[in-house]
Amino acid sequence: MTLGTEVLISLLGGVCLLLWGVRMVRTGVMRAYGPSLRNAISVCTGNRIKAYGAGLGVTSLVQSSTATALIVSNFAGRGMVATAAALALMLGADLGSTLLAQVLSLGVGWLSPILIALGVIVFLSVEAGRPRHLARTVIGLGLMLLALNLIGTASAPLRDSQGLVSVFALLSNERLIAMLLAALLTWLAHSSLAIVLLIMSFAASGIVPVPLALTLVIGANIGGALAPVIMTMGGSAQARRVPLGNLMMRALGGVVALATLDLILPYVSLIEADAARQVVNFHTGFNLALGLVFLPLVSSVARLCERLLPDSPNGSDEMEPRNLDPHAIGSPNVALACASREALRMGDTVYDMLDRSMQALLGHNTALVREVESCDDQVDSLHEAIKLFIVETSKSEMDAEESRRAVEILSFTANLEHIGDIIDKNLMELASKKIRNRLNFSPEGRCELEQFHGTVLENCQLALNVFVSRDLEMAQSLLEKKQALRDDELAAASSHYSRVGAGRAESIETSSIHLDIIRDLKRINSHLAAVAYPILEEAGVLRSSRLKKKKIEEMKQQVQELSGDEPLVTRQ
Repeated sequence: MTLGTEVLISLLGGVCLLLWGVRMVRTGVMRAYGPSLRNAISVCTGNRIKAYGAGLGVTSLVQSSTATALIVSNFAGRGMVATAAALALMLGADLGSTLLAQVLSLGVGWLSPILIALGVIVFLSVEAGRPRHLARTVIGLGLMLLALNLIGTASAPLRDSQGLVSVFALLSNERLIAMLLAALLTWLAHSSLAIVLLIMSFAASGIVPVPLALTLVIGANIGGALAPVIMTMGGSAQARRVPLGNLMMRALGGVVALATLDLILPYVSLIEADAARQVVNFHTGFNLALGLVFLPLVSSVARLCERLLPDSPNGSDEMEPRNLDPHAIGSPNVALACASREALRMGDTVYDMLDRSMQALLGHNTALVREVESCDDQVDSLHEAIKLFIVETSKSEMDAEESRRAVEILSFTANLEHIGDIIDKNLMELASKKIRNRLNFSPEGRCELEQFHGTVLENCQLALNVFVSRDLEMAQSLLEKKQALRDDELAAASSHYSRVGAGRAESIETSSIHLDIIRDLKRINSHLAAVAYPILEEAGVLRSSRLKKKKIEEMKQQVQELSGDEPLVTRQ
């Protein structure tokens, strides 16, 4: 293996180790204190000064302005934080993301083995909980220091490389290209901290001259604001304004800093002569200056963002999830709480569909039928979003309770999606058929359908409560109501056949529609009752019977459908 290849492999390994260390610090802090940090963000946005302080404090711990941007964007998208306050918070977050670089530049590399050893001992000594997550953070810090040492050692031979000197000389003369290149690398790495530390290591080794290093730092700051913009592109206009405003402020500040870099350089070197310290001092100074300049102007920037990204029509936002915070994926307990809230929103939509379905079936309103059918698109969209969100969450380390809850949410939302399909494909098709043929139910038949539907509607509300509370008595009640509905079905069918036998014209004309409605409502009720099975099984009160075996087979089919196999509900 040639020297050049060995150096390249060592550098690549060091950079990857640095990125992994940064990730471990971020995920460890978020898993240990995620809910508290999110709460701090939500309550400290009363004015721009408090918001700036909250952003500074939270990001000092998380060491990821991207993570903070995603949290704040989620809050802004739900109307919990005003755009101006969110932008002030992001200015504080930008400064907070520089503090760890300051610490790591103080020559504390000797702490690396101590931190790694301490973190691993604690991590292996506890099963779960906050100490384990904090141990992950300590290991991450140790790996970051180890990576910086590795990068410094591996890059030492590059000081004598004439080719590399020529490349850096070219970039020194083309500062705009150098800045854009650093921005691109930072976006790819999704960590401005890692790129700034890499630049610091190269500057300390003498590979990159200080003026070029500062140019690259400017690019890293811009690239750090680019990642949240791209990651929130599918969100609402309110959510996208925050990362867009942050990018505009950083980009404008970067352009000004690049244009005045020659004037700034003497003052940077005057503070400290060490190249590594000059890099991190400039990084901190740049973000501090952004705060001083733009904090009084956040209201103006917010208005500009509102013009660039106006509010979407109300209808289009209904299709988008409101509670699935992308950054919560690194904290399974928080992510599952987000998914549960979105599942309840999906349940409310299904409840509304079910409620209005009887009006559509009994009346002759084609517009109402179309409205109910259109709601199924929202149900499908939310189901897909929740499913993908939980799949991403499951890639993080989850304990047994979190894994169980994840499966429950997937099963519940899958059943809600099936109910939406039954209402859309079956019940609304029956309503359209009845309208086309100008049919009417008999007064007795109409009353039976309303009563049967009312029972299923009550069970739908009960199922939503069971999903939230996991209450054993309510779960038992839901299953008992499922069994009672079978008796109601037999009674309704018997009464209907009596009217048909008596020659009632209305009953004869609507016979197939009447019976199909009863059948589909019963199928809907079966999907609703499915939420009770995991609770009853866990409590050990569900008897081993054909009923239980049948439910197990249904859940297996749901898992197959989530994997892309045959669906549980047959489309008609």
